[in-house]
Amino acid sequence: MSYRSSLSKVLADVVAPAAEVTGEQGRFPCAAVTALGRAGLLGLTAPTADGGGGRGCAEAAEVVARTARVCPATAAVLTSHFAAVAALGVYGNLWLRGEIAAGRHLATLALGDIGPEGLLAEEGTGRRHLWPGGGGSTAVRSGGVVALRARRRAVVAAGEADSYLWSSEAWETSRPTVPQALPGRSRRTDRGGVTLWVVPAHAPDLFVPARPDGAGPGGSGTSTVCADPVLVPADAMLGPDGGGGDIVLGVVRPWLLELTAAMAANPGSALRGARLRGRAFRDRPVAGRGRV
Repeated sequence: MSYRSSLSKVLADVVAPAAEVTGEQGRFPCAAVTALGRAGLLGLTAPTADGGGGRGCAEAAEVVARTARVCPATAAVLTSHFAAVAALGVYGNLWLRGEIAAGRHLATLALGDIGPEGLLAEEGTGRRHLWPGGGGSTAVRSGGVVALRARRRAVVAAGEADSYLWSSEAWETSRPTVPQALPGRSRRTDRGGVTLWVVPAHAPDLFVPARPDGAGPGGSGTSTVCADPVLVPADAMLGPDGGGGDIVLGVVRPWLLELTAAMAANPGSALRGARLRGRAFRDRPVAGRGRV
């Protein structure tokens, strides 16, 4: 079955029947995410070498656009997932890439103050831009363990995703060359020292506070994620230390721009003023979905 046929079936059988409850009651679309994974759509853009669909940004944008017409929340989740997978498929470890390709892993973005609109917020100004940064996140290494400390606002699928693509300040001042950050080019970042990490949902002391951000379409699980601090192994680093700026600008951003444009083309999307409604939050650890 083609990915288009698979998507049509999931939208009709799972996403559409729950769309009203998802939007109006702010209920995260767990069943939809599970069905998308089983249908091969979460792994649509994962490399074929890892067992994924090997599709590109254009196909992902088509999936997001069609989903947004039915359920904006599910489309927002897919947008963040596909943008994260663009980097994880290149720099992630073999196990993680295999889980994504198999549709058993939902990833999301926790990059500075990057939100469901795919832009970075400049606190206190209302302006939004596309500039990678540590976003006030510090990384302190002790042996083979790194302590990450930050509050990440407007994270889609907060408390629901299996892992977070996280940015922090680099712990070294060097800015190494990042291969594959831009097609056909290698360059040193001049955006400041930014390092990326893969933070698993089950990491100790990672939690979602009681008060949501009030951003994103209802049911997308868009909220703050706190690390106070969260401990991850040093090998959770994605790419080289200090090379995260190039990865965000050269890999993540192009996908995010195209995917959010696909959402914006649909009247029901979050980018046309939808907001969270009827959300009931409580302080809770971040456990992830654990899809099978």
